[in-house]
Amino acid sequence: MITLVRRVITVCALGAALAACGTAQAPQAPRPAPSAAPSRPPTLAPGPAGLTPVFKNGSRTHGKTVALTFDADMTADQGARAAAGERFDNPGLISALRALKVPSTVFMTGRWAEEYPAQARSIGRDPLFEVANHSYSHYAFTDDCYGLPTVSGDRMRTDVERAYAAFRKAGVPDPMPYFRFPGGCYDRRALKALTPTGVTAVQWDVVSGDAFATDADAVAREVLDGVRPGSVVVMHCTRSAAPTTERAVRTVVPELRRQGYRFVKVSELIGS
Repeated sequence: MITLVRRVITVCALGAALAACGTAQAPQAPRPAPSAAPSRPPTLAPGPAGLTPVFKNGSRTHGKTVALTFDADMTADQGARAAAGERFDNPGLISALRALKVPSTVFMTGRWAEEYPAQARSIGRDPLFEVANHSYSHYAFTDDCYGLPTVSGDRMRTDVERAYAAFRKAGVPDPMPYFRFPGGCYDRRALKALTPTGVTAVQWDVVSGDAFATDADAVAREVLDGVRPGSVVVMHCTRSAAPTTERAVRTVVPELRRQGYRFVKVSELIGS
């Protein structure tokens, strides 16, 4: 009897962490670690005097990478032309990029996203692509820019913000903080006007010449002759204004891969 009592006392002493002798508490499950905050897309630091920074190409020494970019152009006043049957989209090109597995950046106008919301949403939700801002109206941000209508200085920021609003309405979940000036035209006033938006302006170092081109082979040669490590190639995603782009891409992609190039989005070039 004494031995039994001693054993009970010993067990109780060893179980001091229990609420009562002989009554065990269920162990608590470990708390899940807090989820990491989503990473922000890479951008460049503001330029001199806090002006919007401008990116033209990536590093020439960090490997043979190249970014194909496609401008989805549509001006604010082209709705009647679209209603009459003119095609400002190019689903065949997007299908080709998917088939070839080419990561790409599409610089989209807000007006394009309004005209083709299902396509904008499909592109924006496909991890192969990233959607960037090409203004809402595709009006020029400087005077004398390829005959484009101009947006006034006090409306430049609003035009960019309106494009982002159009992307969200179309269902593009994460448009990038990158902006391409219509026609590539900008000056100090334009860079200053866009500073509050926090965007990085993205230009290019290879002009494909696909706009209004009729010879796909000539377009492909322009790209292949111009590409260097870190290049940004400007092309277009509009059937009516750039009807040869898909065919040119089908030539350019396998040849650059044969040369050892890797296709990346603009965000990877900026972040490298």
